[in-house]
Amino acid sequence: MAAARNPKPSPRGRPPIAFAAAVALVASLLAPLPAAAAQGGGDRPVARTGTGLVRGARAAGVDSFLALPYAAPPVGDLRWRAPQPAASWSGVRDAARRGNRCPVAAGSNGPRSETEDCLYLNVFRPSGTKAGRRLPVLFWIHGGGLLNGSGNQHDGSLIAQLENVVVVSVNYRLGVLGFLTHPALSAEAGQSGNYGLLDQQAALRWVRQNIGAFGGDPRQVTIDGESAGGFSVCAHLVAPASAGLFGRGIIQSGYCGSRTVAEGEQSGTAIATTLGCPADGPTAACLRALSPARLVDGPQFTSFVHGGPVLPENPDTAVRAGRFQRVPLVVGSTRDEGRTFLQNNRGWSRERYETWVRGLVGDRAGAVLARYPWPAQSDQFTSAYLTAAIFTDAGFLAGIGGCPTLHFIEALSAYTRVYGYRFDHRTGPGLTPEPAGYEWGAGHAAELAYLWPSFDNGTPIAPAFDAAERRLARDMVHYWGAFTRTGRPQARDAAGWPDVNRTSRIMSLRAGGRSTPVPSATMAAEHNCDLWDAG
Repeated sequence: MAAARNPKPSPRGRPPIAFAAAVALVASLLAPLPAAAAQGGGDRPVARTGTGLVRGARAAGVDSFLALPYAAPPVGDLRWRAPQPAASWSGVRDAARRGNRCPVAAGSNGPRSETEDCLYLNVFRPSGTKAGRRLPVLFWIHGGGLLNGSGNQHDGSLIAQLENVVVVSVNYRLGVLGFLTHPALSAEAGQSGNYGLLDQQAALRWVRQNIGAFGGDPRQVTIDGESAGGFSVCAHLVAPASAGLFGRGIIQSGYCGSRTVAEGEQSGTAIATTLGCPADGPTAACLRALSPARLVDGPQFTSFVHGGPVLPENPDTAVRAGRFQRVPLVVGSTRDEGRTFLQNNRGWSRERYETWVRGLVGDRAGAVLARYPWPAQSDQFTSAYLTAAIFTDAGFLAGIGGCPTLHFIEALSAYTRVYGYRFDHRTGPGLTPEPAGYEWGAGHAAELAYLWPSFDNGTPIAPAFDAAERRLARDMVHYWGAFTRTGRPQARDAAGWPDVNRTSRIMSLRAGGRSTPVPSATMAAEHNCDLWDAG
């Protein structure tokens, strides 16, 4: 079976993509550009925002303004409330250091944080860009399952410099601090939950009001997100308060699901009780008295909720019915989404694997095992590859990947122009440190290393890209940059990327200049969609 055969492993050691950084990648891609060689630092750039002056940093042809407050710290009585305006300051605020991450436990997406003062964004622009220049803006929303990650992870210098756009990355509240839904909180404001989404809307309003001071055009904003960031982009497509704040969207390995307010409040009530704040007391005050550490270490809630003013209906229902902002979209996933998450399924016997399939799909097990059979030659990772293939193709990963993404692209294309893609490079870096001998394939988040030179707490570590991968990174940056500028993802000296509407073709992103549009029916066959659609 195709899913059980794996690409030849790379002979090179790979750091995880969460730690991939700008040093070698920016140098390799920007070295040919005279501007990159000419910029050496010089005077630090200054910009005027609505709340005061900020002084950023200049390096490698890019001006960066970091940790700009777009809302007041959500602390004390502002915890679990809609974001409030940031305070003004006198003098010039230093904006050369990355800001606090929102409270999260330690993990592959960064270190632990217990600091609620975290509603900051970062701005990257080509060096010397003047106020009023009106460059297109790419607004990046990080992933992490609405539970972890930060806007600090993904550096916008590469796209800003190569594509002559302004890049914004943003923090937003996460986990129980960002999405707790509870009757006591709803009684205060008419609805609870969705605080992280409200943060993103506040950041988009900040862009509309302030990005001109950095040379950006508030009328040309593209929102882009991966995983939870992709979920967020879909939510913005249908959220009433997001209307008019952007004109294009990119959804990378995302989907459009949410839960009802009633479901959220039921979960929130259980969470509050576990934290020692039962419903028969002053629950809201009790919850706000808890330390960030207690909340980070306690049970979490990580879903948007619909049925109120923020999200009146389920985003998935709305987009499939055409009730969304019909802006041009890029939508796609990776070839092997499930391999990022199911590596621990390694070491199973054939019997254990087949029992797992029967428990997963019941009386359909025979048909599934016929498509995903145990191979004659197996090793300790066979079970991980097989289970990951099933999860990828069927979309058991919260609707991400395989057949659900293809159907999602098709549904959207009935109402707006859509460019579909699948990231198919299968020997690149993985999301987390690799078990010896495990092949990540094109797992969840594998494409990020090619678009976003990344940092772990500000410390760069360069990915070991070969020439073919550097070409893939260059092509992808050009595709994403062109879409931000024009609404059409085209790259110099690379295959043309047609829209799905006219051609039913999906771009297969491959290393070495081998990216090419492929019929969506071909990809559907590779993911066994006839099998999964029949169920």
